[in-house]
Amino acid sequence: MQVHTVGDGTPEVAVVGAVHGDEPCGARAIQRFLETEPDVDRPAKLIVANERALERGVRYVDTDLNRCLPGDPESDQYEERLAAELMTEVQDCLALGIHSTVSYDRPFANVAYLNERKRDAVAHLPVDAVVDFTVVADGRSVELPGFVDIEAGHQGSAAAADNAYDCLVAFLRATDVLPGEPPAPDPDFYEVTDPVYKEPGRAYRFLGENFERVPAGEPFATVDGDDLTADEEFCPVLMSSDGHDVLLGYRSTHRGRLSTLPVPGDDAESMADGATDD
Repeated sequence: MQVHTVGDGTPEVAVVGAVHGDEPCGARAIQRFLETEPDVDRPAKLIVANERALERGVRYVDTDLNRCLPGDPESDQYEERLAAELMTEVQDCLALGIHSTVSYDRPFANVAYLNERKRDAVAHLPVDAVVDFTVVADGRSVELPGFVDIEAGHQGSAAAADNAYDCLVAFLRATDVLPGEPPAPDPDFYEVTDPVYKEPGRAYRFLGENFERVPAGEPFATVDGDDLTADEEFCPVLMSSDGHDVLLGYRSTHRGRLSTLPVPGDDAESMADGATDD
């Protein structure tokens, strides 16, 4: 794991890239930012997490780093040990995790157990949407009290690296690391309700568009050529025909613009504190 610190003092802000080794956009954005030799107003950490997987161009070496937090320093599995190291590095930090996907080419933010800190951070990212993954957040960085993630765009693309860099800069401006005003796009907010799993050995084809409403009674995918029909209205998130062996993606509900949501209080943060013990 590479840990770069800019500025003087103890950082309370962090950016984390390459949690998955086949998603290089975060590492590229961090390298690009460091090459600018930034003049910062407060310190920050920039972390390239899973170097081994990044060098091999694979999602992980032993197990998915973003499914095993908070990790185990005594584990036989590399990513479980790495997860514990990462937790130490980001402790007490407000952190931005950078990912990419095969299902959608524009950047969007992911949260869980939304609290005021997370809301303030995602409100200033150049994204069209914020997705609440609380119901499926087990072991993921987004369930930590100070963590928000982005999906920067299509995995491996130059556009994803550019989007990741723009989000990194906006995040550092929003947290007063960099001077300048961050954007305030007021993105749409979606709440994941449940995952859609694939049955082994069957061929799936996603018919819709992510974040586009699927009315009740309409097909949104085919399974071995037969229609898979929506029982009730939903908005697909991270759905793709072949992006994941087990998951087709997620169903979500559109809750309106982020600015229209009630401001989360201490209850959300206390829930997130408890969630990290799972």
